[in-house]
Amino acid sequence: MNEQQLVETIVKEVMAQLKDQPQQKREVICNVSARHIHLSQAHVEALFGEGYQLTVMKDLMQPGQYAANEIVAVIGPKGTFPKVRVLGPARGDTQLEISATDARTIGVQPVVRMSGKIEGTPGFTIQGPKGSVTVDKGAIVAARHIHATPADAERLGVKDGQVVRVRKSGTRALTFDDVVFRVHPNFALEMHIDTDEANAASVKDGDMLEIIG
Repeated sequence: MNEQQLVETIVKEVMAQLKDQPQQKREVICNVSARHIHLSQAHVEALFGEGYQLTVMKDLMQPGQYAANEIVAVIGPKGTFPKVRVLGPARGDTQLEISATDARTIGVQPVVRMSGKIEGTPGFTIQGPKGSVTVDKGAIVAARHIHATPADAERLGVKDGQVVRVRKSGTRALTFDDVVFRVHPNFALEMHIDTDEANAASVKDGDMLEIIG
């Protein structure tokens, strides 16, 4: 056996061994995002009083994000949600995140958007203990997405903005298409879907889903 044949034999043996090894699944924890609202600081003060600061009820998985103790009412053309949880900290723009079912319940058009992309979205009224605010935009059905650090993205072989498919196995198995990766050093690896999507696939908080493409 000459040197070239030896190299080819070794390569074939290595490839065969790799083929026989089970491939590691690319998995991500999935949490269900129920209806909630992000408020600008100006709207926090309009609803709760001058100088008011949101207070932490429970930290969320994303670093620095939390469910606040504060609750507001959200009023649409056809209905009201009397208790909508505020998530903190305050943001630059007020944004209401609801499911398509929620949108129809209060009478606004369900518009699927990535967080922060609120131009051309429906408006609504917010009632707090100290006042009310009416906004002309900000109600979105959040596009399904995955938060990831750059290290997570490199390990999973994806880039910021890349669209993938994610598989939920077991009872009511379902594949989520058009899942967008959002990559930032301040993120933690986590997938978010809304309550409509979770109910359709029997997904509960903490379920592990597989990234398949």
